[in-house]
Amino acid sequence: MRRVVILGSTGSVGEQALDVIRRNPSRFQVVGLAAGRRADRVRQQADEFNVEHTALGVDEAVKLIREVPADVVLNGITGSIGLAATIAALEAGRTLALANKESLIVGGDLVTRIAGPGQIVPVDSEHSAIAQALRSGRVDEVRRLVLTASGGPFRGRSRASLRDVTPAQALAHPTWKMGRVVTTNSATLVNKGLEVIEAHLLFGVSYSDIEVVVHPQSIVHSMVEFVDGSTIAQASLPDMRLPIALGLTWPERLANASAPLDWSGAKSWDFEPLDSEAFPAVDLAKEVGRARRTYPAVYNAANEEAVEAFHAGRIGFLDIVDTVRAVLEAHAASEQLTLESLAEAERWSRERAQRVISARGAR
Repeated sequence: MRRVVILGSTGSVGEQALDVIRRNPSRFQVVGLAAGRRADRVRQQADEFNVEHTALGVDEAVKLIREVPADVVLNGITGSIGLAATIAALEAGRTLALANKESLIVGGDLVTRIAGPGQIVPVDSEHSAIAQALRSGRVDEVRRLVLTASGGPFRGRSRASLRDVTPAQALAHPTWKMGRVVTTNSATLVNKGLEVIEAHLLFGVSYSDIEVVVHPQSIVHSMVEFVDGSTIAQASLPDMRLPIALGLTWPERLANASAPLDWSGAKSWDFEPLDSEAFPAVDLAKEVGRARRTYPAVYNAANEEAVEAFHAGRIGFLDIVDTVRAVLEAHAASEQLTLESLAEAERWSRERAQRVISARGAR
């Protein structure tokens, strides 16, 4: 039986993790729950799963991680605020089931230096797919990683046609149900840019060997191409309970974590090249990833500010990534990567983004 701490227990990932555990009571014991707010829901969860230790806020979550013995910490916190919890889980020697990609991307070398071999298990469906496919060969046999993207609600549209899209249109994702920021990031493909950086940090593959292809059905979650010409793809229904279950049980598989694909009828899966002119966020993310240091923190923070401004009607859709680029171009990166330098870079990025947003909104 694995002892599990769930961070972000009231969010989408946290609730689905509890559903996995609810259906497999002999495999798991929930020993800690943490959320940013919604204390009433945390109490309900604690009552249902007989959990003694709960926390509200990241500072309390970090204390919980350090004080409560556990085998696995599932970090389902949204945003780079989850970095302190990621570091605490790694330093405590827990297996980290990581759904909070921002903490790895922003933390970069700071996180990877702390993590032991195999200590981070990815929960993003794309990176879980890669981790599964990589079991088919050695690391030195990998030619490239292929991340799939649904293309979001604006797949196939030109850059010019995106100028006047609305927040409601940006939130109409064709496949996944997610929060406002992640759904908007999927529409701009900023989310896929973040996932490229995450893939590099998790698997040590160079950015030139990480490719993004558009796959609107969201059935093939990512692929690994090996040096002999073979490509191993992981395919499953778009159900986050499968990668969550793998995050909790890795390297074992949990029976019936998700419904299997139905092969009784004809199927057609499409793959298309990414239009980098209409969606420049992925190429920009590769530049940021190569630059390292505090640039990924600036990329992420500026994007969060721009997404909020877009939904507030202050800027247009195309201004989101353009704002991020403008902030990055003005950034002078810190040479030392510490929690303090990352926090300062994020603070600067948000302030700079607001200045850029105000200038764009005044045009």
